[in-house]
Amino acid sequence: MLPLVVEAWVWYGVVVVVALARFVSRGLLFGTITKLQIDDWVMAFTLCLYTVLVVCINIVAHANSNLLPPGFDVNHLTPQDIRDREYGSKMILVVEQCQISIIWLSKVCLLIMYYRLTYNLKENIVIKFLVVYVAASFLIMEICYLAVWCRPFSNYWAVPTPNIQCSAATHHLIMNAVFNLSSDLMMLVVALQMLIRSRLPLRRKIVLSGIFGLGIFVILAAVLNKYYSFTQPFGGQWTYWYVRESSTALLVANLPFCWTLLRRLFNLRAFDSGGATRSQRTLATRATGRVADFDRMSRTSEGSARGANSATLTQDTDNSLQPLNA
Repeated sequence: MLPLVVEAWVWYGVVVVVALARFVSRGLLFGTITKLQIDDWVMAFTLCLYTVLVVCINIVAHANSNLLPPGFDVNHLTPQDIRDREYGSKMILVVEQCQISIIWLSKVCLLIMYYRLTYNLKENIVIKFLVVYVAASFLIMEICYLAVWCRPFSNYWAVPTPNIQCSAATHHLIMNAVFNLSSDLMMLVVALQMLIRSRLPLRRKIVLSGIFGLGIFVILAAVLNKYYSFTQPFGGQWTYWYVRESSTALLVANLPFCWTLLRRLFNLRAFDSGGATRSQRTLATRATGRVADFDRMSRTSEGSARGANSATLTQDTDNSLQPLNA
């Protein structure tokens, strides 16, 4: 097995390359980075948190904390040992908050995409429910973590700590697993049913199935990081799965936005081109009221004003949603 420092920075390099491809692709699409949309800026902030996570989790991997093994005699701890364990406990707190934020902000970016894809369609109500569920789960989890499970808050790094929830955080980990896995499963089901019902050519569906199939690995990583947190709390396996889950979640949230750059580099056709003309695809989409492809993103800038007096559906083959004239 690779050392954590090697694996973490390899993951980091891959994620940053894909994220940069996303931003370049979006810049090419909109003509300037000043027209990037809200999910792009959310992703930029998430990458900052991801950088902090990778740095801090490598510190945590070699630090002690206030999670003490059964029968441990705290009287043997020197003042320096206590300071070191307090520092390690604070780093674990930073890692946990960064990891939670990365996972939930990645969900936010995907839900924004799903919302645009289903705009004015009946499936949109499901996306709205998911938005509420993801937002509520994050708030409940954070309130409990920061204000309920461990009081006073400073006990999270106290050595020794009087409350096991301040060191092992079992209640938080259980709540995190329930909210995280349930929302991931619902989002994966929504993405796959949208893909199955789309009119994309088969080979395009296979490509997108591979991208969103990474969501299965995200779920697996979430399960394993909680498994090792419970079964090997004094080991380091959970740190590997924290990095893997966060990295894969970011890949899933960024890969669908890279098509414009790939088209420019390799002179590819529009992602939804499969022999039918654009007008034929538009009529078919209107007739069925379904999403025709996963390349549609919202764009309400000047491009939507070019004679779009009655926009009811949206379609663009370059990763943007632009109103179609009725």
